[in-house]
Amino acid sequence: MEERALAHTLRRAVGGCIMALVPVTGAMAGITVYEKDATKLEIGARIQIQYLQAEDADGDHADDLFFRRLRPYIAGTVTEDWFGKLELDFGESLDSDDSQIKDAFVEYRGWEYVKVTIGNSKTPFSREFMTSSGSQQLIERTIVGDHNFGSPDRQLGLRAEGKNSSEKFGWFAAFGQERHDPNADRMDFDSPANDESDWNEGRVYAARVDFHPLGAMPYDQADFHTDTWKFTVSGAAYRWDNDGDRNTLTDPNTGLSIDPEAVDLDEATGYEVSAGVRGHGVSVDLQANKIMGETVDPTFTGGLYEDGETDLDQMAIEGGYTFSNNHLELVAGWDSQDASNYETEQQRTFFGVNVYVNQHKAKFQGTWTMVDNFLGVDGDDRDLLQVQFQFQF
Repeated sequence: MEERALAHTLRRAVGGCIMALVPVTGAMAGITVYEKDATKLEIGARIQIQYLQAEDADGDHADDLFFRRLRPYIAGTVTEDWFGKLELDFGESLDSDDSQIKDAFVEYRGWEYVKVTIGNSKTPFSREFMTSSGSQQLIERTIVGDHNFGSPDRQLGLRAEGKNSSEKFGWFAAFGQERHDPNADRMDFDSPANDESDWNEGRVYAARVDFHPLGAMPYDQADFHTDTWKFTVSGAAYRWDNDGDRNTLTDPNTGLSIDPEAVDLDEATGYEVSAGVRGHGVSVDLQANKIMGETVDPTFTGGLYEDGETDLDQMAIEGGYTFSNNHLELVAGWDSQDASNYETEQQRTFFGVNVYVNQHKAKFQGTWTMVDNFLGVDGDDRDLLQVQFQFQF
């Protein structure tokens, strides 16, 4: 308990230092604030203010106005080939009075075509998740990149990535620790840096390849009228294994779950096939995931799981067109998820509009989402309206 309290205090202290630095730079905030020889200091932030209105199948309404993300960061170098970054989130987090550690890593950049990252960084699975939350066309990620449904979030460990000399081929490999939230309605992974007492401990392994036949293409969504076409095809896989150290929801005598709405996860395996197209104002992403999980209790049925197992079949497509002035984009999307214990497949349809003040650095977004069969319950249809302003530097 003392260690957790100390970590909590440290996160608040570091976050306070970062926020205190922001006003120093005034209008120039977000750029380098100090640079001398190999020593460099940079600060920045991502601010997302969101209004959400929801209507359920019974016609009941609810709404909220909140900071979706409030992420200051500090980054820099002290030697030529080493780079470090620390980013915290004071927006939506595990507890309303807490913060989350996001990026917290050191990178070695001394090799021309290979980079090695040590610390807390993204697990290289899901094109949608690899795309920054600050450069999404829709306000929220589609199901194929949602860490609540089997797509691993950040891991604490080691990641290597590289590319060939033509930048037409890229790869990632990663190994580390990741926790699992045992809520049976989800398959939710997160970093040990944001640990909760009932989360399962486990190891994650992941690998990814990206092929860019016409040259390197960024993960960022929206195309601001680049004058060439580019596309990427990708494949990725991961494996998560429970190390057995923290199965708090399993009776040690019977091996059965003690909670009908939560269960310890024993293992999970995921596969991804995805593609993206960019050019002349057009931006389209397609992705399909197959994610399989097994619970410690082989008889558990509830949420996603039937008789201790689930197969998550996920698909998504999203795209948009940015008009020639690069200020207005119309977007649309669709995704689906089926699980072993669902009555029927959940589907969502998205329509949106983005107004760019300065591309992804400052933008207004609106997304309307129509949900059919929420969490696989036949006839549970919902509508969501989201409006968001983003400013990042």
